[in-house]
Amino acid sequence: MSILVIAEHNNEALSAVTKNVVTAATAIGGDVDVLVAGSNVSGAAEAAAKLAGVAKVLTADAEQYAHQLAEPMGELVSALGANYSHILAAATTTGKNFLPRVAAKLDVEQISEIVSVESADTFRRPIYAGNAIATVQSADAIKVITVRGTAFDACAEGGSASIEAVEAVADLGVSEFVGEELAESDRPELTSAGVVISGGRGMQNGENFDLLYKVADKLGAAVGASRAAVDAGFVPNDMQVGQTGKIVAPELYIAVGISGQIQHLAGMKDSKVIVAINKDEEAPIFQVADYGLVADLFDALPELEQSI
Repeated sequence: MSILVIAEHNNEALSAVTKNVVTAATAIGGDVDVLVAGSNVSGAAEAAAKLAGVAKVLTADAEQYAHQLAEPMGELVSALGANYSHILAAATTTGKNFLPRVAAKLDVEQISEIVSVESADTFRRPIYAGNAIATVQSADAIKVITVRGTAFDACAEGGSASIEAVEAVADLGVSEFVGEELAESDRPELTSAGVVISGGRGMQNGENFDLLYKVADKLGAAVGASRAAVDAGFVPNDMQVGQTGKIVAPELYIAVGISGQIQHLAGMKDSKVIVAINKDEEAPIFQVADYGLVADLFDALPELEQSI
């Protein structure tokens, strides 16, 4: 049994979620290889070789993989993956983009967003916006799986895997990278932050999010939002936490003015400690909160900022 993990990276360094995916791979059992596909990826490949449990690192270094577009990645991974029993990638925007294509080319079903490994062919994954957990058993010869990184601990370092170059697969030329706009912030990235404070419709407008930013800066926290706040135009959609946004599992999650609808809970219920501030004592968020404060957020947030 052999497992291929597709590393997520920015061509220079590995994304933290790759360590979580390697942990899931080692739980399956067997030899774990990591594919680092990109452009000028020697640094990321060396980092992958140091991950505990990794037997070998494969590098596909070509310009067509620089941005891990679905079409070239699909061709590469499906070609290499035919020799493996399992193919794993993080359930991120990148992984969700190319891995379904891989599954289709290999004529197998994809198993999405697993949260635990029961055996080599049996996995658990959330369904119904996280309200239930399904146990899924696959009879496919090759299991194509996305991994919810927040459900697995990061693997340790200290490995010494060999690094081997593989040939790039011919580029079909059906897609090209045009550009990207990256939001710059001095605050931590939302999905990797140890502390997250999020605002909902109760914030009333985007200007009031300044109250959250002040608290976040003192806590070294990332700032998120519910879908209701995003849909109302208070903040941009890259701040959305929830089933259709980003999945987070920080050490501390503070929900402010968020009622706690199912879609939002699906994105943050794995947080270690959940604190809710809401003036409605019947709000569903209090059912999952470890600590709840029934108060007007416009009174509570300034007091919280001053007390830190």
